[in-house]
Amino acid sequence: MMPYTIMGMTATAAFVSVMLASCMHAPSPARDIQEAQAPRSDSVTVALWHMDETGGYQVADSGPHHLDGTAGQETRTDFGRFRGARVFSSSIQSFVFVPYAPDLDQQRTMTIEAWVNVTAFGTYEDTPIAARWTEQPNEQSWLLGIVGQQLQPPLVSMPTPGYHQAWVRLGAVGHLVFAMQPEDASVPQVYFSSQPLELKHWTQIAVSFDGQAVRIYIDGRLDSQYATADRIRLSHAPLLIGNYFDPRWLRAFEGRLRAGSGVDSNPYYAFQGSIDELRMSSVARTDFPSARGR
Repeated sequence: MMPYTIMGMTATAAFVSVMLASCMHAPSPARDIQEAQAPRSDSVTVALWHMDETGGYQVADSGPHHLDGTAGQETRTDFGRFRGARVFSSSIQSFVFVPYAPDLDQQRTMTIEAWVNVTAFGTYEDTPIAARWTEQPNEQSWLLGIVGQQLQPPLVSMPTPGYHQAWVRLGAVGHLVFAMQPEDASVPQVYFSSQPLELKHWTQIAVSFDGQAVRIYIDGRLDSQYATADRIRLSHAPLLIGNYFDPRWLRAFEGRLRAGSGVDSNPYYAFQGSIDELRMSSVARTDFPSARGR
């Protein structure tokens, strides 16, 4: 004798199908928590690049000013700390370029924050995460990066151009470095984190400036702070993410940007790893909810 009737089997199967469908479409609790903690644009956000694109070269800004960027052809998209991230490689064509806009100028107070997953420390003096800094006169505002190994030939094939050598030499490999150019003519002011970043590990990093102090945060916790009363120099420097080179090298090609031919193609300052949730704010933040629980 069959233990179930055909009608019972049909009803049971339907019940199981409904339950499976419900499980498939119900949000994951872990995903809900992750979505809630992801950085969001608020009233003091200048720009927020989620890096959530699934391909292509456009990098959208979800902030109020829509400061969209363009990625170089040697970047790609992949899973990030929250949804997607932009992956950078050791190439001169690995970058995100955001043209200058007046909204990028934050002279008195600001915060730069991001999630980073570093796969290797640079072989030269540093690898910028994000910077408004060029070698052109009066085009230096600030630079946030990671101190590199500072190798010299024969350990590397080519000597460094030395753009940041004078002020990074005091830093230790893997530590955050933040440089700001004061409004008054003087040498750059340079600050380092007290601890290095961990390789192949997602880390939330931030630097804030409130007109009186520079503070560096790692995973939401205050790592170091330095007194300063200067203001950041205003400049027409664009924002370059994940690399450092003369932006005048950039050429448009079939709707894409690339460092043009005839330039030094050695990737001295190329960031290696992933960058996610890069946010720039007009105030000195002290709370970073996305890093809670780390």
